[in-house]
Amino acid sequence: QVELVESGGGLVQAGGSLRLSCAASGRPFVSYFVAWFRQAPGKEREIVANINWSGSSTYYADSVKGRFTISRDNAKNTVYLQMNSLKPEDTAVYYCATHRSGPLSTASSYGYWGQGTQVTVSS
Repeated sequence: QVELVESGGGLVQAGGSLRLSCAASGRPFVSYFVAWFRQAPGKEREIVANINWSGSSTYYADSVKGRFTISRDNAKNTVYLQMNSLKPEDTAVYYCATHRSGPLSTASSYGYWGQGTQVTVSS
């Protein structure tokens, strides 16, 4: 069992920055691919970024490439999402999740989820 807790969300103006954190407890966190997803009202949950166990491999959705950075500190059992140059269309609830099996970009492939943190970007 892995418990994930996201933090760092909030209200920010367009062009601003936020840093989300995903703290894990329970089973060893180091063995998991971890991803950030987001879900806006009325839309499906979509992947934002993911990172492998060592941090040596990352993936970003086209919509955030060049603006967001995913990283992890396994000693602290924490994964981060640095979000810069935020846009109103980034407004969503952001979730972190650990990969279970299947395609890395698909929400159904992830087994453990946090409760989410709200990010709101005003224009």
